[in-house]
Amino acid sequence: MRVFTPTARLAALLLASTLLVGCASSGSTEEEDEFAGVAERELYEEARGSLERRNFTAAITRLEALDTRFPFGNHAEQAQLELIYAYYETSDWEAARAAASRFIRLHPSHPQADYALYMRGLSSWQAGRFSLERLKLIDISKRDLGASRDAYTDFSELVRLYPNSEYAPDAQQRIVYLRNLMARHELHVADYYLRRGAYLAAVERGRWVIENYPETEATRDALAVMVEGYLGLEMRDRAREVLDVLIENAPRHDQLRGRTFEPRHVRAQSLSA
Repeated sequence: MRVFTPTARLAALLLASTLLVGCASSGSTEEEDEFAGVAERELYEEARGSLERRNFTAAITRLEALDTRFPFGNHAEQAQLELIYAYYETSDWEAARAAASRFIRLHPSHPQADYALYMRGLSSWQAGRFSLERLKLIDISKRDLGASRDAYTDFSELVRLYPNSEYAPDAQQRIVYLRNLMARHELHVADYYLRRGAYLAAVERGRWVIENYPETEATRDALAVMVEGYLGLEMRDRAREVLDVLIENAPRHDQLRGRTFEPRHVRAQSLSA
């Protein structure tokens, strides 16, 4: 029977490790070389075929390979655009945003730069949606609006930079929705301040809504927040000034009883104009 000395055993282990690494490397190379020798046009046509069959996973694999192997090829720019779309269709919002940002950075004057910007905004829009939103079973304005704010920024930039873009009308409609959404979110924060007795912060938040979202319905509730906040600060004269504006602009507001304002959270007497 052959006996391995410690040195021989160590050499055997090193040899086995080398063989394992070699096998792993061979498998990795084989995977990386899946498209080795495939011409740019052929690879692009395969990707297009996958897109048409709505096999987006296969399309992404080929478009990524095309982008890596032929970064300056004849189909490079179109492949980058279609990669944005493929990521979007697989609900990979972050990848879609990253791909769109990269395209805009590399090709700021491209005829379809507006499309890339629109898709970046649309990806953020989708990332900010909730499954029960359409059924009105949740109030999305109470949730984190980080992604929705990104969408608002992108759509606003699209309308500003490309006012004649075919995507501008849809972007404008989404801007209106997002503006109202963000205004309502600010009012939830203001309501929290009122409940906590942070009256000055509530007044400032109400004023911020009026100044930044003047075209939204939320401005009426923002005025009510300011009235109540001033009452909490015992500044009844200032509260009455804002109340006059509220009555003029929203005489049927649910905190009004005729010309009398009923506070919700502040322990103060009703205020009459």
